Amino acid sequence: MYNELNNKYRDYLSYWLLFMFFLVSSMIVVGGLTRLTDSGLSITEWEFLKGFFPPLTNNEWEDYFYSYQKTTEFKLQNFSMSLSEFKVIFWWEWGHRFFGRIIGLLFLIPLIYFSVKMGFKNTFKYHLIFLLICFQGFLGWYMVQSGLINNVDVSHFRLSIHLLFAFIILSLIYWNYLNLDENIKFEKKLKNFLPETFLFLIFFQIIIGAFVAGMDAGKIYNSWPLMGSTYFPDDNQFLNLFKLTALSEPSLVQFIHRNLAYFILIVYGILYFNIYKNKIQKLFKAINILGLIIILQVILGILTVIGSANILVASLHQLSSIFLVTSTIYFLFRNRFN
Repeated sequence: MYNELNNKYRDYLSYWLLFMFFLVSSMIVVGGLTRLTDSGLSITEWEFLKGFFPPLTNNEWEDYFYSYQKTTEFKLQNFSMSLSEFKVIFWWEWGHRFFGRIIGLLFLIPLIYFSVKMGFKNTFKYHLIFLLICFQGFLGWYMVQSGLINNVDVSHFRLSIHLLFAFIILSLIYWNYLNLDENIKFEKKLKNFLPETFLFLIFFQIIIGAFVAGMDAGKIYNSWPLMGSTYFPDDNQFLNLFKLTALSEPSLVQFIHRNLAYFILIVYGILYFNIYKNKIQKLFKAINILGLIIILQVILGILTVIGSANILVASLHQLSSIFLVTSTIYFLFRNRFN
């Protein structure tokens, strides 16, 4: 799959992509913690250059705090917050943005080097990933902006788009890392579209999970397997599930998230059965790893609900989602190549 020029720089590309994979994964975790600590609205402006450095004087801290005091979140929810308490949430958000800037720089600088050495044609796909990283920065601000006026939280729709693109970037980095193997050849093993369907379901579940997080839907109906005393939430009607407004109803969104997880388990079971029935030994390892990660993710999801979205457990649930997406991409890759 790689010509001699690419082969020459394969090891360097491998180290770079692996490092970027680790950074983007860490960024997703930090972003989750920023949300779980309600820190995302602490910085009200997007300062591309000035924002690279944190406040260094008392006057600068007062200015940032004064800007935050104008937000609806402060007026309705954090009106008694002191400057020292503000600094805690500020550092989470500043760290999240700083991490994003670092990722952009550490992707761009090696990209320029590889583009000079290998040519634009051979590095085109990495340029596309960089454009997605830049777009992700815009999506982050677009999301934050939704919570600054007349809201105490960001839009869960914008949050889901922001998280989805983070996982798309992560997946593309990992796929290109796997694709560096010079010996791989196209050899699709499962001829149906089940692997691609499974990946779609995982990404769709990430979107619904972001809805749950954005509306704090994990803090209600803290029981399993029932939602309270019933399977369907008793604060809503079943027919409402088929309306567009269902995606803005916390109890319905949690219901969808739970049942989509069950459906994913069923699809995984069908995949597993197909692979072992047809004795596709090259996929045994990938499908077994994927199964273990799914079980871990389901257990963490249940614990997150039971624990009313405890910060530690919810963070582990999001971390596990990174392993889930990664193992799904690995399975998809192994299904396509030898």
